[in-house]
Amino acid sequence: MRAWRNLGRFRSDSAVSTWLYRIVTRRCLDVLAARRTSEYLDEDVQTTATDPSESAEQRERLQAVTRAVAMLPAEQRAALILREFESLSYQEVADVLGTTVPAVKGRIHRARITLLNQTAAWR
Repeated sequence: MRAWRNLGRFRSDSAVSTWLYRIVTRRCLDVLAARRTSEYLDEDVQTTATDPSESAEQRERLQAVTRAVAMLPAEQRAALILREFESLSYQEVADVLGTTVPAVKGRIHRARITLLNQTAAWR
């Protein structure tokens, strides 16, 4: 609805998809700022492991990473998810978040360092 209502504000200097990502991302960040979520990603994990202990270990690893991602500051989490899970370029992430490419790279770097430290026990 926001995109439709603000269609007149769309500037052709970026792609429509980038503009829509920006609207959705800003809305998500606003919701997160209003309340801190404690929900995690769906725990249904398809695994190629045949050993039940390997499956359980993979599930625990996924849960640990999911918790670590959920605990990241909103700006770092948004940048990381847009880049790694949505496969946006650094420039597209910067456009969506309304910041610069160096700022996006810094946020992603800090997020990765935090995730590495929080999941060190699994390596």
